[in-house]
Amino acid sequence: MVPHENVTTAFDLPGCRIKRNLGVVRGIIVRSRSLFGTLGAGLQTLVGGNISLFSGLCEQTRRDAFDLMLQHASELGANAVIGARYDATEIMQGVTEVLAYGTAVIVEAEP
Repeated sequence: MVPHENVTTAFDLPGCRIKRNLGVVRGIIVRSRSLFGTLGAGLQTLVGGNISLFSGLCEQTRRDAFDLMLQHASELGANAVIGARYDATEIMQGVTEVLAYGTAVIVEAEP
């Protein structure tokens, strides 16, 4: 698996030289809110502040998409991902797609 420290939103990795570009990699997760989660979050909105039920769902979904992207990069033989990004699209009410994507590369330490 690509180590987290070898993933960056930049287009280079400090201290490393890009040896080979392996192409775009992605991780896609589609999630829906459960009825109970929606009701619980609705109650949290009455109090105000952070809606932890949705925050937790969003964080877990992004983490899962990120891990799938790293798995895809590893399958291609990459040891780093540059230009990492997230995108989210609501497919239908209550159903959201989260996409993590970037460029899989092979890097080597600079002398």
